[in-house]
Amino acid sequence: MKTMTCNQLGGACEQAFQAKTFDEMVQLSKAHATQMMQQQESTHLAAMQKMGALMKDPATMQAWFTRKLAEFDALPVD
Repeated sequence: MKTMTCNQLGGACEQAFQAKTFDEMVQLSKAHATQMMQQQESTHLAAMQKMGALMKDPATMQAWFTRKLAEFDALPVD
């Protein structure tokens, strides 16, 4: 298992997620984002707007994804 925070994944808090793969990590982050959106949590909503803008450009989004995947791969196993 490896650990990343919401903030490390583009979010707004230090909630920690643990996963075996980066895909699992992304799913945990998405579930957290959905929960925060439902709660209308303002700092997360602002972070989601930034991510939404990032997603509008496929090349920029791919570069972000590649950086985060490399960051995940470099993490020590918990």
